[in-house]
Amino acid sequence: MAYTDLSYLKEITGGESSIVREMVEMFFAQIDEFKDNMNKYLKEEKWTELGKEAHKAKSSVLIVGMEDLGQNLKKLQLLTEEEKEIDTYPDFVKMFEEQCDAAVIELEEELNSL
Repeated sequence: MAYTDLSYLKEITGGESSIVREMVEMFFAQIDEFKDNMNKYLKEEKWTELGKEAHKAKSSVLIVGMEDLGQNLKKLQLLTEEEKEIDTYPDFVKMFEEQCDAAVIELEEELNSL
């Protein structure tokens, strides 16, 4: 299963591989920070911060075409704003981590072909 789709990124950059590469590398640089922060806020039960981090992460995952994950991050963000379904938050964070780890592998292969 493919987690990423760079067609949007290629479209908005006019297929300029150096810009696509730069955006993907920026995604790589941000992912670990998002994972660390989400886990930290989850552990500390800082729901507002968790929601804000999900919102920031959503922008990054959408750039590389991770639409489903973007939708799930939006859902997490909305749930944290109302502190609803708190027991589901760890599942969202775990999904984020697993899909981003898979996406990094996919994107590294994609970069090798640029």
